[in-house]
Amino acid sequence: MSKVASNVMQEVLDLLDLETIEAGLFRGPSRNFFGKNVFGGQVLGQALMAAGRTVEGRLAHSLHGYFLRAGDVTAPIVYQVENIRDGKSFATRHVKAIQHGEIIFIMSASFAVAEEGLDHQVEMPTVEGPEGIASETELRRLIAPMIPEKIRAVFERERPMEIRPLNPVNPFAPVKQEARRFQWMKAQTRLPDDPFLHQCILAFASDFALMGTAMLPHGVSFMQNNMQAASIDHAMWFHRDFRVDEWLLYEMEGPNASSSRGMNFGRMFTQDGRLVATTAQEGLMRLREVPEKY
Repeated sequence: MSKVASNVMQEVLDLLDLETIEAGLFRGPSRNFFGKNVFGGQVLGQALMAAGRTVEGRLAHSLHGYFLRAGDVTAPIVYQVENIRDGKSFATRHVKAIQHGEIIFIMSASFAVAEEGLDHQVEMPTVEGPEGIASETELRRLIAPMIPEKIRAVFERERPMEIRPLNPVNPFAPVKQEARRFQWMKAQTRLPDDPFLHQCILAFASDFALMGTAMLPHGVSFMQNNMQAASIDHAMWFHRDFRVDEWLLYEMEGPNASSSRGMNFGRMFTQDGRLVATTAQEGLMRLREVPEKY
């Protein structure tokens, strides 16, 4: 893959530039984006890239994955791709992500040829921006004094996507609000003209903020020491062409929380209103008792 200007975006491209071990077997590096465990978006993007390496002449139209174990940021991940079917219109692949001899993630992905047909979509929400909206980086700087020193460097680190939230949430002082949020996002720099690469990066970025949407009505945050939070599954559908280095609006809602799980849905629109992708994710939202300190 060609080099790009942003160092952090180049790191994402390097993560997606998987090593081919043999037919249907690939290896990708890991990186510490947010903490001691592998960021779910990294595994999504790499697994989709691995599947796509075994398909010719088609782009992804859907993926369905389950997170089974936490990933180790200090070790590479091996992706084993099984060819389920190659049809005239669709190709299906099953991917296992393996680390330290254990499966940490499984995914089924479907690829399709481009076709003309019936076409409609929901309307894009009427919202502000992206011009004039403060970036997530700027907002994090404002709350820097509230961030514990041991994790402050992680929060202040540049992200590969520029994110501009319309209704930002302070994870260190959450308040109850509607389970709906919006954010504009795009890659920090111009990317190669490869539609499938843009799909993989959008899969990577689709995990930003989605899981926490169902927490909003409860005024809780994944940063609380009594909150156990983790992605359980993730699904994504690609509808229309797009570029991830141009502004996309990510509309997210969390319509349900029950049995220590939160359900979240998302839609992604181009700036001119085209619906390009839909996401769904259920996450663990378990409140735990914290031992008293003496």
